[in-house]
Amino acid sequence: MTRSPTHEPGLRAWLTLLRAPGVGPAAFRDLLARGVAPEAVSGATAATLSRLGLDAAARAWLQAPDAACIDADLDWVARPGNHALTLADPAYPELLRALPDAPPVLFVHGNPGVLAQPLLALVGSRNPTPGGRDNAAAFARHLAAGGLGIVSGLALGIDAAAHEGALAAEGLTVAVLGHGLDRVYPAAHRDLAHRIAAGGGALVSEFPPGVPPRAEHFPRRNRIISGLSLGVLVVEAAIRSGSLITARTAADQGREVFAIPGSIHNPLARGCHRLIRQGAKLVETAADILEELGSLYLAGLEGRAAADSAPVPETAGADPDYRRLLEALGHDPVSVDVVVDRSGLTPEAVSSMLLLLELQGVVESVPGGLFTRATRA
Repeated sequence: MTRSPTHEPGLRAWLTLLRAPGVGPAAFRDLLARGVAPEAVSGATAATLSRLGLDAAARAWLQAPDAACIDADLDWVARPGNHALTLADPAYPELLRALPDAPPVLFVHGNPGVLAQPLLALVGSRNPTPGGRDNAAAFARHLAAGGLGIVSGLALGIDAAAHEGALAAEGLTVAVLGHGLDRVYPAAHRDLAHRIAAGGGALVSEFPPGVPPRAEHFPRRNRIISGLSLGVLVVEAAIRSGSLITARTAADQGREVFAIPGSIHNPLARGCHRLIRQGAKLVETAADILEELGSLYLAGLEGRAAADSAPVPETAGADPDYRRLLEALGHDPVSVDVVVDRSGLTPEAVSSMLLLLELQGVVESVPGGLFTRATRA
């Protein structure tokens, strides 16, 4: 494949240094901070490389890099829809660039411009409850309609629901992956990945093509999920969860952390409850997040208003459980316990369904922890 001349020699030098053993984001950033350009490192003498503090393995690679490997990287970048953004590239996302451990090179398939838009990360369990999955999709749909792009990790469970919710609103979504972009993991999400890129979003990774998914890659990619975003929303998470790592990383990066509370009987609510006790903002509606983030999302408010004006959600009209809940709710304010008794549904199901219906404007919460059908003009 013919490579674009704009990728030579500058990007070649960045990719060569990126693949050098032992040169991680911090070491790469240190070289740049000292005024050492990647072009100056490529082909430098062993003595010069030693004075730069590079170890023997890095020195050996930089003096004799695998040209075929770098050519393969450049061939990938030259294909339609593929991009490699270096820290020196004006298109590199500013929020991420400000981090001390920002990836030196960001590989992107799709629209790199989405990375400059206001983004919110939405993360949670790979094995959520049905209510948690519904909540993730509903929040993502309303937030995307409100002008926020949704960032997640393309994993099973909450991640997939978040991406799907954003796509359902014809919004933008970004998937940050823990491997090279020449593959999709999990393979079951190939179609979802295609729809993300085709819909104006992007697949993103710090790993060059050919790098397989490894367990140690996923905690690393979490800092990118939060680093690209104005804040992180955790939907469902156990006490020991990668989502809590993402939330802690977000807090360390100065990002807002939001969490959706759940039933005290749900083990997947305990991580969210811990975050709330530690200072995360408890949210009950998508509007809570949009209001907290303020003017950064104003450009999308018109689209959000149109989405919120739908009279009755399809879910409420078609699903028999939702019809039972609405019949049990009536028009006078009642507690969750009363709705449970009247409908015969579980407390967990009622709580999640009420949240979804509140997001869609069908029910309203009133003081005292009570709920009622929304009043329509």
